Amino acid sequence: MKNLIIISNIMKLVFATNNKNKIKEIKALLPDSLNILSLDDIKCNEDIPETSNTIAGNALQKAKYVFDNFGHNCFADDTGLEIESLNGEPGIYSARYAGEHKSAEANMEKVLDKLENIENRNAQFKTVIALIIDGKETLLEGVAKGEITTKKSGLEGFGYDPIFKPEGYNITFSEMSMEEKNKISHRGKAVKKLVTFLSQ
Repeated sequence: MKNLIIISNIMKLVFATNNKNKIKEIKALLPDSLNILSLDDIKCNEDIPETSNTIAGNALQKAKYVFDNFGHNCFADDTGLEIESLNGEPGIYSARYAGEHKSAEANMEKVLDKLENIENRNAQFKTVIALIIDGKETLLEGVAKGEITTKKSGLEGFGYDPIFKPEGYNITFSEMSMEEKNKISHRGKAVKKLVTFLSQ
């Protein structure tokens, strides 16, 4: 694999993000044999476009941008919160649901406002990881089902975590430790598939 840098059995892959929370979560899930580089590490300062109408499409678009322009084997993820009674919203617009300023607080407030007086609060988080190694594309998906709470709760995590209560739990993602969340989260499930794939 000409672009896969392996030094002392350490595999280096670019994770197409500069989101420090995502990087922290991903690194906690990966074995020591994988060294993850951020976009900043490879001097990619561009705002990579996300113009697909699907979560998988956006993940692949980001990964292809890095591979095509920087020549590194890489992976990218895209995540969406899909709320049943809102016909799947916010979906691909999850990060900018309340506007292009991408405020997590504003996004959560918009969701809570839209669900006010709505009984069905079923929702799911979906993460798709697009992996490109030597031009070969692989998609890996993880889903976490649950429901939207009526108010924010918890201080951990990021994004919609304070208002998402996973199935089988009485606390939100934001009330869990990162280790506990990673065991059941959408991103955790997708990353486990990534690790399994890379170890084959």
